[in-house]
Parts: sequence; C-alpha cells; structure tokens
Amino acid sequence: MAKEKSIGAGEFKTHCLHLIDEVNRSRLPIVITKHGKPLARLVPYANEPYSLFGSLKDSVVIHDNLVEGTGEEWLADVT
Repeated sequence: MAKEKSIGAGEFKTHCLHLIDEVNRSRLPIVITKHGKPLARLVPYANEPYSLFGSLKDSVVIHDNLVEGTGEEWLADVT
C-alpha cells in the first residue's frame, strides 16, 4: 500500500483545487500538515451509502451449546 501523501497547509491553500481533483482521480487521501504536525485529511467522497444491515456478518462464533447447562450447581438451583 502506498504511503499517504502529506502537504503543508500553505501549499494546500495555494493548490487546493488541483489537490481536490487529484484526490478524486487517484482515490488516495492527502494529509494536510502545519509545522510538520497533521491537522486534517482530504479524502475522496464515497458515493455508496453505508448500511449497518449485515455489517457484523460472520463476526460471531458459537463454540458450545448455549441452551444446555454446564453441569455446575448454582445456589439458585438448590431449593
């Protein structure tokens, strides 16, 4: 994966429209810095809407029978 490009805030101000076109074309973000410290990130706009439906698919694994008891006796079980 390519290293993220960074640019100083002054240079970003000068070339803003060109950089927006570059990010749109390359689909790679640009980090905007001031005195060497990252301040903002210019990222391409995602046209596809994000849906939570199905986002956790295949993330849960059941290792045992959840209905069957463990065989351990609990104080609440003793009457």
